[in-house]
Amino acid sequence: MWVHDINPIALDLGPLQIHWYGLMYLIGFAAAWWLGVRRARLPGSGWTEEQISDLIFWGAMGVVLGGRMGYVLFYHLDRFLQDPLWLFAVWEGGMSFHGGLLGVIAAMYLFGRKHGKSLFTMTDFVAPLVPIGLGAGRIGNFIGGELWGRVTDGPWGVVFPRGGDLPRHPSQLYEFALEGLVLFVVLWWFSSKPRPKMAVSGLFLLLYGLFRSLVEFVREPDAHLQFIAFEWLTMGQLLSLPMILLGMFLVGLAYKRG
Repeated sequence: MWVHDINPIALDLGPLQIHWYGLMYLIGFAAAWWLGVRRARLPGSGWTEEQISDLIFWGAMGVVLGGRMGYVLFYHLDRFLQDPLWLFAVWEGGMSFHGGLLGVIAAMYLFGRKHGKSLFTMTDFVAPLVPIGLGAGRIGNFIGGELWGRVTDGPWGVVFPRGGDLPRHPSQLYEFALEGLVLFVVLWWFSSKPRPKMAVSGLFLLLYGLFRSLVEFVREPDAHLQFIAFEWLTMGQLLSLPMILLGMFLVGLAYKRG
């Protein structure tokens, strides 16, 4: 058992504080840019390095705007209805992966229209670039001592001071391993060879949805929501179910057409 005592502030400059969570976002975007440039340099990629820079900027806007809107609408709709301006209180924190995903899809659609690329051409290219950022974000969650797991008696349990005195699953690290490392390795390998259009996007949705749903079984549900149904279904699982179904559909359709 280990007591979490990591300082979430990476650099304290008095009035300016740089948090590890923010640095993890920068690492994620930088990694996506570097990987995208590597892919763009391959013969016949159809991409230029300048397009990759623009793509990452658009994607970052989609992540931030969509992530905030998703957090507010999916997890705090009651508070939003009482105070719609709370949507813009970004200094209070709060991001949702599922909202960020919708924001990125919207950004890819708009970027694709500008550059004459279809939506699935965009998402098939972007999907393998995303997991490193997801993993970095989970490390940021762990350092910040947030989004902890349920109580465990396993020797790997961690006491998160904000979560009480009992050891809990370090579910952030489970998500780092699955949503970050495993998802990246599988998607990078899968997309390194020609695949039918939509296959890479579908596999991303399918695997992320499965990984997120599995970890939710040991992740502490949101205090104000608790279980949505059956004394085990969480909001994270509910939002991941459409991803799993859509992912299966896209992969099947891709190979049927392919």
